[in-house]
Amino acid sequence: MNIILLGPQGSGKGTQAQLLKEKYGMIHLSTGDVLRDAAKQDEKIAKQLATGIYFSDKQMITIVKQRVSEENNKLIFDGYPRTLTQAEALDEITQIDLVIELTLSDEIAVKRLSGRRQCKNCRAIFGTENPPRQPGICNRCGGEVYQRDDDKPEAIKKRLEQYHDETEPLVEYYKPRKIVHAVDASKNIDEIFKNLCKLIETIA
Repeated sequence: MNIILLGPQGSGKGTQAQLLKEKYGMIHLSTGDVLRDAAKQDEKIAKQLATGIYFSDKQMITIVKQRVSEENNKLIFDGYPRTLTQAEALDEITQIDLVIELTLSDEIAVKRLSGRRQCKNCRAIFGTENPPRQPGICNRCGGEVYQRDDDKPEAIKKRLEQYHDETEPLVEYYKPRKIVHAVDASKNIDEIFKNLCKLIETIA
């Protein structure tokens, strides 16, 4: 089964994808990780990633296609596709069996992301629900925990606008296949995870 997690920033896609990966032995493909892996092999991608230059649909499709060709089953897509063009291209690469929309209001998203922190080393995510045991220090690897620039309020609002304009329409794109299901992402991490597992096991 291949799954797409859709939802605005702050809905917990990355956290839930990691939990699902561990429970079901799936492969977690996040946009950020895929780009960082590609950057290790391609100097041009590395430079573009370092400078924050936008990656076009064409670039993202090429990079993801390469990654999916290596592993084409039991995939969890997190942050991809982001546009209709990317979704159409993904259909040509692999089959999508389930699309889960993690629903969350903009107000809660801004509140959550403003309090989010990330490890510079292993990229583990911390927040108000799961703060690091020692302030500023990652539980997993002992690395430095910091606030990303794109998790500051003004940047969050711009990211949410982009999500509503470009990514939210994907729900309508997949609906005719009857594979779209919504899960309330305003709940706590454990409750969201239980609801996701129940949904996946009902459909599988």
